[in-house]
Amino acid sequence: MPEPPENFEDAPRRTHLAAERTQLAWWRTGLTGIAVGLGVGRVIPDIARTQDTWPYIVVGICFTIYGVALIAFGTIRARELEVKLGGRNKIGPSERMLVGLTVVGVILGLASVALIAAQ
Repeated sequence: MPEPPENFEDAPRRTHLAAERTQLAWWRTGLTGIAVGLGVGRVIPDIARTQDTWPYIVVGICFTIYGVALIAFGTIRARELEVKLGGRNKIGPSERMLVGLTVVGVILGLASVALIAAQ
């Protein structure tokens, strides 16, 4: 039977770190969606000095909801991958911290929806 490569034991750790980077990419994209939503829904109508603000508000709300969904999906995906990996080499934040940060991100995103919708 052939010997495993030297860094064979590090493979699960590298996989976990790659999954963590991917989750953070989902969160960054979600935060960008929320920022774009605020810009489209609140800033652009003021800059354009338009009377018809409702299309901007609708598009801004959609971008913000999209951003919230990306944050939530990134966390769900990361948890599913952790289960597939068997929870070994747990080097990241605690599960409670991960869920807490996700909940805060979703609440802030939904608050942004309320700010965009408020006249």
